[in-house]
Amino acid sequence: MSERLEDIAAAIVADGKGLLAADESSGTIKKRFDVIGVESTADSRRDYREMMFRAKDAMTRYISGVILYDETIRQKAADGTPLVDIIKASGAIPGIKVDLGAKPLAGFPGDTITEGLDGLRERLADYYKLGARFAKWRAVIDIDTAKGVPSATSIGSNAHALARYAALCQEAGIVPIVEPEVLMDGAHSIDTCYEISKATLLKLYGELYAARVVLEGTILKPNMVISGKKSGKKDRPEEVAEKTIKLFRETVPAAVPGIAFLSGGQDDEQATANLNAINVIGPHPWKLSFSYGRALQAAAQKAWSGKASNVAAGQAAFIHRAHMNHLAALGKWQPALEKAA
Repeated sequence: MSERLEDIAAAIVADGKGLLAADESSGTIKKRFDVIGVESTADSRRDYREMMFRAKDAMTRYISGVILYDETIRQKAADGTPLVDIIKASGAIPGIKVDLGAKPLAGFPGDTITEGLDGLRERLADYYKLGARFAKWRAVIDIDTAKGVPSATSIGSNAHALARYAALCQEAGIVPIVEPEVLMDGAHSIDTCYEISKATLLKLYGELYAARVVLEGTILKPNMVISGKKSGKKDRPEEVAEKTIKLFRETVPAAVPGIAFLSGGQDDEQATANLNAINVIGPHPWKLSFSYGRALQAAAQKAWSGKASNVAAGQAAFIHRAHMNHLAALGKWQPALEKAA
């Protein structure tokens, strides 16, 4: 595997492949485990992730890389093999979440700023030694137009932090995944999502240029353009695709090799259907793929439910979702394939 940033970025968005986001914090995975009645311990978290990383069909054919959490990148499988080595053996690339979470932005109620730049250079050097070849930093942009959220200050501050993070990653030989997530939690329309996403991406790429980040050695991890959950509107995949591609053509330089969407709370099939519709209307200047957490894992989590006897069932559920998203990344998915599983 080449160590050039451009080659690593290209491998992350190889045809029909995408990322498994397995970087839930200990608090977040506890909430997921609570739903399936599993106690969240270092061993149970390890067993769950090992189950997915050993799902050979998914990992070799459909998954290009895995975003890990600090605990996971240091863990060993039950047989003593480092989890990073299991990922690498499948041909996938290990990655790492490096931000320390979104905190309230002082003076701007409802806005947040992602923290974690202090000491990042040293942490990246450590993660590189542990095998990480790409990283992820998530900025959070909420929408509440009645309260003036997001503010221009919030968008600017988060874009600047993403650029500083990206520059530090490239200095360390690590591909930065820049994730400016415009949340779909609000009551806003699809057009409002488009406008806020456009303002965010324009600011982001201005900051990346200013920070001398090499765009060919980056990946964008954005939201799709979609109505807020509380709006009560269910957008057709074709409408999501049309507005999302219009947004990218207006904001994302062609030098960026790939765009790996976050699922943002969409359910499994919705995230797949929308990704498929986006690829059907191609070709595009960038590869358009997935970097899904819940939308790849929810079914596998439920099937596994913390029991060693359910590992095969959990893996089968994970392989199926990875396969569906592989097809969607090629624009070849159909709803009937879900029912055939």
